[in-house]
Amino acid sequence: MYNWQQEDWTQFSYQIDAVEDDLYTFREKIGYMQGVLKTLPEKYHIQTLQDILVAEAIKTSEIEGEYLSRKDVLSSIKNNLGISQKKEKVRDVHAKGIANMITSARETFQEPLTKEMLFEWHVMIFPTATKIAVGQWRQHSEPMQVISGAMGKEKVHFEAPPSERVPKEIEAFITWFNETAPNGKNPIKYAPIRSAIAHLYFETIHPFEDGNGRIGRTVAEKALLQTVDIPLLISLSTTIEAEKNLYYEALKEGQRNNIITNWIKYFVDVVLKSQIESENLINFILQKTKLFDTYKDQLNERQIKVINRMLKEGHKGFEGGMTAKKYISIAKTSKPTATRDLQHLLKTGVFVVSGSGRNTSYLIQFPN
Repeated sequence: MYNWQQEDWTQFSYQIDAVEDDLYTFREKIGYMQGVLKTLPEKYHIQTLQDILVAEAIKTSEIEGEYLSRKDVLSSIKNNLGISQKKEKVRDVHAKGIANMITSARETFQEPLTKEMLFEWHVMIFPTATKIAVGQWRQHSEPMQVISGAMGKEKVHFEAPPSERVPKEIEAFITWFNETAPNGKNPIKYAPIRSAIAHLYFETIHPFEDGNGRIGRTVAEKALLQTVDIPLLISLSTTIEAEKNLYYEALKEGQRNNIITNWIKYFVDVVLKSQIESENLINFILQKTKLFDTYKDQLNERQIKVINRMLKEGHKGFEGGMTAKKYISIAKTSKPTATRDLQHLLKTGVFVVSGSGRNTSYLIQFPN
């Protein structure tokens, strides 16, 4: 039996002492981030927000096996945030759609959840759909199942409530969501717990023919931001995608019972890891900016191009470091010129050597 088939369906219960320490850490990290953001120059704040939204849009799609053009997602986010003086061209309508949903959800996080809002998000992520019903609940008579495996050897992981039940189930969910908000009748004061329940509850109903995962994760972020009442710089999907097998296993277990302590523990851990990822991103943006502020007058165009390519990989670093061969390829230059450029980067302190002999590579050394 699935959770929705049981008598205590929607009466979710859990042991809060299992996550008390994590909830305390969550609040501490919010305080730390608020302090950082207050002292962060506006351009860095905008850069961080842009990177967070781009990551969320890309990763929530990758969880579902859809790989979007990063360039088009970035252009869409910039257009939505009004960062570019002139609107950037976006070729991929799906990239534009998911970027619109992510941006819209963040800008309206304080507003109550409505079915019209969910329909609007659904239309955004399926701008050209013809094979599924868009902007409406599923209505097909066959079971809505999550399956894997080859044809004839399918394994059913989950079966959602019948389509005929969806309107009432989703109406009850929306009521629950709004009543558990900070100003609702029955507020849930712990943001990660409310976010965890919101996601599990929505995913169990599975109200749409497709797109439930992407919209469900957006619902989770809305619950998180709404409960703390500040627009957190956080991407849950980045953390989930990094270990998505754990996500599906935790979700599968959570949909078997309405005692959901293990699901809560899993999801709170996702929130904490997402906070750490955001802290690393902010620190990286500050380091990156200081790097160019310190050395911009000492770098030529080739060196700037190579450094930017390395920085594009984010705070986790450029895999394998920079080598002479990679430098030649990226800068489109000769070996002697590449050698001179690399020696100059070493001398100025922009690069440090890693390894030796044939294994020699170069890493960026950020200013203190």
